[in-house]
Parts: sequence; structure tokens; C-alpha cells
Amino acid sequence: MAHDEFWWHPDPARAASSRLGRLLHRCGLEATPEGYAQLHARSIAEPESFWRLALDELGLAWLRPFDAVLDESRGPAWADFFPGGQINACQNAIDRWLDTRRDAAAVLWFGDGGEQRRWTLGELAREVDHGVRALAGCGVGKGDRVAIFLPMLPETAAALLAILRIGAIAVPCFSGYGAEAVASRLSDSQAKVLITTDAFPRRGRLVKAKETADQAVELAGCVERVLVVERTGGAADSPWNASRDVPWPRAFDALEGVGTSSRSPSGRGSPPPRPTSPLGSSDGPTDGATPCHPTAANDPALLMYTSGTTGRPKGVIATHGGFPLKIAVDMAWCFDVEVGDRLLWVTDLGWVMGPWQILGTLTLGATMVLLEGTPDYPAADRLWEIVERARVTHLGVAPTVVRALREKGEAPVRAHDLSSLRVLGSTGEAWNPEPYRWFAGTVGGGRLPIVNYSGGTEIGGGILGCTMLHPLRECGFSAAILGIDADVVDENGQALMESVGELIVRRPWPGMTHGFWQDPERYEQTYWSRWPGLWVHGDFARRLEAGGWVIEGRSDDTIKLAGKRLGPAEVESLLTADPAVLEAAAIEVPHPVKGGALVCYVVLALGNEPTEALRSVLISRVERGLGRAMKPEAILFVCALPKTRNAKIMRRLIRSVHLERTTQAPPPQGDISSLEDPSTLNAIRNAI
Repeated sequence: MAHDEFWWHPDPARAASSRLGRLLHRCGLEATPEGYAQLHARSIAEPESFWRLALDELGLAWLRPFDAVLDESRGPAWADFFPGGQINACQNAIDRWLDTRRDAAAVLWFGDGGEQRRWTLGELAREVDHGVRALAGCGVGKGDRVAIFLPMLPETAAALLAILRIGAIAVPCFSGYGAEAVASRLSDSQAKVLITTDAFPRRGRLVKAKETADQAVELAGCVERVLVVERTGGAADSPWNASRDVPWPRAFDALEGVGTSSRSPSGRGSPPPRPTSPLGSSDGPTDGATPCHPTAANDPALLMYTSGTTGRPKGVIATHGGFPLKIAVDMAWCFDVEVGDRLLWVTDLGWVMGPWQILGTLTLGATMVLLEGTPDYPAADRLWEIVERARVTHLGVAPTVVRALREKGEAPVRAHDLSSLRVLGSTGEAWNPEPYRWFAGTVGGGRLPIVNYSGGTEIGGGILGCTMLHPLRECGFSAAILGIDADVVDENGQALMESVGELIVRRPWPGMTHGFWQDPERYEQTYWSRWPGLWVHGDFARRLEAGGWVIEGRSDDTIKLAGKRLGPAEVESLLTADPAVLEAAAIEVPHPVKGGALVCYVVLALGNEPTEALRSVLISRVERGLGRAMKPEAILFVCALPKTRNAKIMRRLIRSVHLERTTQAPPPQGDISSLEDPSTLNAIRNAI
């Protein structure tokens, strides 16, 4: 299907009744794409009135009113939103809803081994309160860093909210990281406390997180306390340091004598039963005992690390005022999340979509559905079974997850009632058409919109998205999100239409990172140095004359051949259109005559063998689709591609390893701590 064809059209009545439609009606505008364009223009031209409107419409509560919406006295890179105001992300997630939603489900959790748990908002508030007291007992105060090294558990949400409530700074770490990756984040942030678990199952295998955490703590040398969530009930036989380790969530009751735990130093035995606490019984609500710390709007709330091309990850700073507001805007007016909805995003806390799901659902009065483990274990229909059982209304995935589930066929999807779904979501990487069509047709039945969503950790959410008002093009985006002044420019910074260029943002917005942790120069160099006053995002994109946007991939993954610049997604979509191909990655490599050549790495679908005949077919596909000048120099078959833990293909690593094997001067690999499976690099080496 071509980019200018619409596959989904909104129902006018549904569009008008959506959250975005109601917002437009309040502004005296029609619930149409034209009405949206008018409101978007207002949100850019009149930020003062728009952000006041957004705060009022979304109902965010302030502990102290702000003096102004925006202070740009230090320039756009260091814009301060809502100066003088005091707000706490935890209060807007929990406290403001307790009177009306105390007994409503806040968390629905599905464990890797089939376990299920349900927490009401009142029960979550109680667990958060336990966590606040535990952290205070550990000496944690405003501004201290607390790292979280947990899978997606109910306690993970409670831990994040407790850290925010006390005014400390949360440092999420991917649950599958090795010790060195965790240690680098602990050391860079100088984390005072680490929250982890004894172990957790993944595909039926026990991942001994506590052992990894202990190694990381030793390497980092800054952590004073380790709070341990008992996930396996002692089955992991995890190590225990009686002078440092404290059980969660009864930690606050044991801190004065940390060594009094009934666990032996060897770790054999179980933690003591939870005692009766000053807060009351473990079954009763205790919210309100520990008020939220009155944090300033620009106080750091989270410190989220993303991979960099150099050896050190980038520490992205999310604030108490901007980050929750940006999430709420996107979730309400792109995804149409209402009070009482149930949102499941296949993610980990170490990816921005983890905090996005937790804070966004609670701030909007919805329910988070947490999935521990993977969507296709212990059976191929696990994700669809959870959607049916939890009556999920909003399901979000990365395109690579869809590619993997598509390989399982339609039968696992057809076996379950997915009628509760209203909206599908995706983010993380560019789509290829075939998986997109499968998601839209097989999962959504052609009736559900796919909200394609592109931004990043540094954005605090999305730059581009889709809405309930716009007809949808395959693999594309409907519009820039409200409050985001996005554009596409050429190498001279001039605006482009219908041509591939750099995606930029012309004005600051709430949610943007407040610099990089202890590295302001790197932040300015990364995003603000190319053209004065413009945020350069690092994606190649294309604006369409007829309306809409297309993301072409990371600009540092750009392929330049025969004077033409294209994103790897263009090549990869042609390859994955062949039923024999599951995934593909395209890179540019030096060529002694042509300057650059195209090399493609391909993962085959089950039941297909790598043959010269298939290689020729795939080369011809690309040549026919892009022209003779774009004919691949080589197509190499591998069993897997190197990816981050949030499923993005790491093309820079593929290129680095390829050049390592074929030239004497490979580029540096940079930070590889987010690489999910290091053995995939050997697959690249062996394929050459």
C-alpha cells in the first residue's frame, strides 16, 4: 500500500466524543483534521494559554501555583517550564484520585509463570507509603538518586512512585542488564540505594538479579543500601549481606538493626514475616501518612540513561512538572486514554515506555496492565490471552515484537476474544509494511486505529503521532503532537516538503530533558549545536504535501548511494516483504570505486534456508524497488540481529563489526550496555 492511501478512517461520532474531540469542542473547533491543525498552530503560537488549558483540561494538581508558563532567559536549550510552581508526580498519579478511585484497579500483573495479582489504587498507595518509609530509613532525601533494577512487577510501580514522592531521583535500569551496565549507571548517578529482586523467571529460566546487583554494587562503590523484593519466595537462594540488604516492603521496620533479619549471611532461609506496623495492618490502606515532598516543577524526577555512540551512556533528566504533563498530553490526545481504561505496553522500566505507562495511566485515572517476561512464553498466544483476560483497551508494542508474533501465525490471535481493544499503539522503530498490515488486520481486524508514536527518552514522549481524528496511512504518522513545533529541514536548515531531511523541533516543550546528568556541554552539542535554536532529533523524516509524516530511521544510520540519501527502513521493507524474511538490517559500507555500497543482513523466517537462489531473489527485490544504483553489494544471512533491550536494531554495531572484519579501521562500537544479546555480534562476524 502506498503512503498516500488511507487504510483507516475515523468515525465522526467517535472522533467527536474522544478526549481530543472534546478538547477541540471546548476551543470552539471542529473534531476534524482541520480543527486539529488550528489547535496545533495555537499551541505553538500561544504556548502560555495552551499549556494553561492543557493543565486545566487534564486536571493536574499543583502544591503551589507557578509564576509563569515559560522562562527562556537562558535560551531554548535550558527553558524552564512553570517556574515558581511546586508539583509532585506521585501526587498527580495517586493522591488526587483516592477519593473517587480508591477501590478501582490500579495494577493488573501477569507473571512469567502464570501468576496474577491485582492492586487497587488504595493498595498501591499503601505500598508506596511503605516504600517512602523504607527510603527515608535508608537516609534518602530530596535529590538523592535511587536506582531500580527490577522486572515489571507491581512493586516496580510502587518503588518508582515512592522515590518520586520523597523528592528523590529514580534511576531505572533494564532488568536484563549485566553487572557492568548496572554499575556504570550507579556510578555515574552516584546512586545511594539500589532496589532489586532476589531473582525472576524469564521463559521459565531463573534470572538471578540479586547476584548481578551485588556485583554491580561492588563495582560502583557508592551504594549504601540494597532493598530486595522477594519475587521467588526464597527459591533463588540469593546472596544476602546482612549489613547492607533490607527486605522490601517491610524494610522501614528493620532498618535500625539491619542485621536482625532472620536470613542467614549465606542467604539461606526466608525473610521474616511482615510485622504489624505503625501504619496499621498490611491489608488496610495507609495513604496520607507521608505527604508528597513539594518538589519544584523543574526538579529532577527520573534520570534515564540512553545509549550513546561514545562509551558513556547519556543521563536524560526528566522533571516533576514537564515529564508527567507531556505523558498525559500524549496519552490523552493521541491514544485517547480515558478514566478506567486498561493499558498494556510490552516494555521494561529501563525503557522510557515503562515510566510512561506507569505515570501516564495513573495520572489519567486508568489501569496499568504489567507483563513480566515475554509475550510468546509459555505459549505463542500468551499476549492475546492476557488481552482477553484483563479486558485490555489499549495495547502497545514495538514493531519488532509484531514481527516475532507474526511468525507464530494467526491461530494464536484468533483463539482469543480481543473485542475489548479500542486502540493499538507502536513505537521504538520504523515499521515495515507487512508486519504493520498483520497488526492492523489480524490483531485489529481492520477496525482499530494504530497510534504510531515517535519521540524518545529525551523528548519525554512523542514528537509525531496519530489521533482519533485523522485517517491513517500505513506505517505513517498523522501530525506533530500538540505543543511540538516539528519540521523537516535540509543540510542548510531550510524546511523541506516531500523530501527526506532531518527531523527538528523549533521551540522548547514541557517534557524535554533538562540537560544530561553532569554533562551540559554534551547535551548542547548533541541536540542544539547544528543550527542555532533548533533541536535536532537525530531522525530522518519526510513531510507529505497531503498531510502526514514518515520516519525514515536514525540519521546516523543514513545510507548515501549514487547521490541519493535514504533511510534503512526503505531497504528493509523491501526485504521483509518477501515471506522468507523475518527481519533485515541495511547498512552502508565504504567501496573503493563507488564510495559507498549497500550491505544487508537478513534473518529468515522459520522453514526457510539460506541459499544462493534466495540471495539472488532478495537482491533483485531491492534493485527493482529502488533502482539499479541501490543494488545491494551483499546480502548476508544471520540467525539474529543485535538489538537493544527495547528491541531497536543496533545498526551502528552491525556496521562497526562488519568493518572490523573487512577493513583495518572500524569505527568505535561506543556504548553497548543496552545490547540485549552480545552473541549476536558474533553472528555478524561469522556471516562475513
